[in-house]
Amino acid sequence: MAQHDHSAIKENMTVVGADGVHVGTVDHLDGERIKLTRADSPQTEDGQGGKHHYLPAGLVASVEGDTVRLSANAANAVDLFEEAE
Repeated sequence: MAQHDHSAIKENMTVVGADGVHVGTVDHLDGERIKLTRADSPQTEDGQGGKHHYLPAGLVASVEGDTVRLSANAANAVDLFEEAE
């Protein structure tokens, strides 16, 4: 897989899996990780709001317009979420 210029990833871009399914919205780039907004995070069992999640920037296959496309499908990408502390 080719390395991509992650500087093209900007706040509020839509993140989709290789299958085109919505994964989240970019909050910002944090080193080699993409921080997603809380709004896309699943709520916890007690109904409280979600937390920020991170995805490895290495999953990025391409950046097209306002969309970040991942090399993994959405279900696999969600399995790779790292939860914010």
